[in-house]
Amino acid sequence: MHANEELIQKFYTAFQNKDGQTMVSLYHPEIEFKDPAFGHLKGKEAIAMWLMLIEKSQNLTIRFSNIKADDSKGSANWEADYSFSKTGRMVQNKIQANFTFKDGKIFTHQDHFSMWKWLGMAMGPVGYFLGWWPALGNKVRKEAVTGLQLYMKRKRM
Repeated sequence: MHANEELIQKFYTAFQNKDGQTMVSLYHPEIEFKDPAFGHLKGKEAIAMWLMLIEKSQNLTIRFSNIKADDSKGSANWEADYSFSKTGRMVQNKIQANFTFKDGKIFTHQDHFSMWKWLGMAMGPVGYFLGWWPALGNKVRKEAVTGLQLYMKRKRM
């Protein structure tokens, strides 16, 4: 197994175990993270996001597969099952992740998933019917980033 495949496997194993400190220790200090829910996060913001998600998770289950990596890039598939806190609705999010590496750490991490499907699971009929509308996705992203900023302020990050 390539060292960067082991790095990705260690990242998701830590996620399964709700070990945020190990997860973020695998990130380069200049990490850049991107996904449909939080948008583009850098450095401490990306680190705080994982710590916040793990801290707030109550019934989170993580599965991962199809890890591939070489010296410069990598990928994995992963799934997260959890209750969305605002509605209590169960979400099963299927995500495709892409990575780049620097200095033996994860340097960029981009998660891809259908925001429309996620909104449908998280918000029910409103999400299914309006999930295609960019304004709803933007509202969710703004709320996620605001929650992250409040978390970082509370934790003095």
